[in-house]
Amino acid sequence: MQTQYGDISPRTAGYAVKQFLKRAIPFLVLEKFGQAYVVPNNSTKVAIFRRYNALDFTPNQLVEGVTPNAKKLTKTDIPVNLVQYGDLIQLTDVVIDTHEDPVLMQAVEVLSEQAAQMIEVVRFNVLKAGTNVFYANGAARSAVNTAVTQTMQRRVVRALKRQNANKITTIIRSTPAYETVNVNAAFLGLIHPDGESDVRNMAGFTPVERYGQISPFESEIGKNEEVRYVTSTIFSPFADAGGAAGGNFLSTTGTSCDVYPMLFVGKNAYGIVPLKGQQSVTPMVVNPKPSDSDPLAQRGWASWKSMQTAAILNDLWMSRLEVAVAN
Repeated sequence: MQTQYGDISPRTAGYAVKQFLKRAIPFLVLEKFGQAYVVPNNSTKVAIFRRYNALDFTPNQLVEGVTPNAKKLTKTDIPVNLVQYGDLIQLTDVVIDTHEDPVLMQAVEVLSEQAAQMIEVVRFNVLKAGTNVFYANGAARSAVNTAVTQTMQRRVVRALKRQNANKITTIIRSTPAYETVNVNAAFLGLIHPDGESDVRNMAGFTPVERYGQISPFESEIGKNEEVRYVTSTIFSPFADAGGAAGGNFLSTTGTSCDVYPMLFVGKNAYGIVPLKGQQSVTPMVVNPKPSDSDPLAQRGWASWKSMQTAAILNDLWMSRLEVAVAN
């Protein structure tokens, strides 16, 4: 039976999507904290994220017996084009028929990990291009040769609060289905694992094992005051972009510091299309079969595709702190 999923039925594809997403979940860090736009079937290629604007809070003194002029609710729409991503693995009939391992299942699992990582890279590339930026040395990226400190964190958090950025109070649950869950209010700090030691060395750091009643996020290492820190290798540095390393900081060539972008995020700072639910990703399997291009039925494929996008919804509710990482 030939369907949109290749040689697997829609029912089997539904199961495949669930297994596909389970394997992808550990890599989906940015997935949890953004404003979600769920793409409906047979819809436009443009995702429209919407933000309702705050009202003017200048004191409005009432006059007895007089109804004041009503305010109008205004909104800001942020349209973003959806882009299709995907990849495939070619399998031969010989491998499928003779290999001792379940190669097809292994191919689907490897593809699921790749899908999550690829989509997270797309999102991170959008978010790290934000314009609200702080430098560890206060000047520019080319001067950065200092590790993160609590003082730097406080400066970033103060800037977020000045813009009325709200702390994150809900996240997208780490399951294949789309649903949200309440969490303890905090700003989010997104860092590369290389920077874990520097964050742990900050004054006032509390590791997850000392949280008590607070449930940590996947890959969370701990919190400092109002910021909870989560790591991912997706949050890669700008190689050799900083000041002189002097042997004290990580450097690709050993001369200039690698500059690590730390993202500090508030509620609704960015939007994503969640990799959740049956319509979020299409897995396909095509078994070897005779055709004009493959008359001996020697080649088959396992593949995936997904419509995705990401967008910064409010630049002032998310900050990038660029730092060096100590050896």
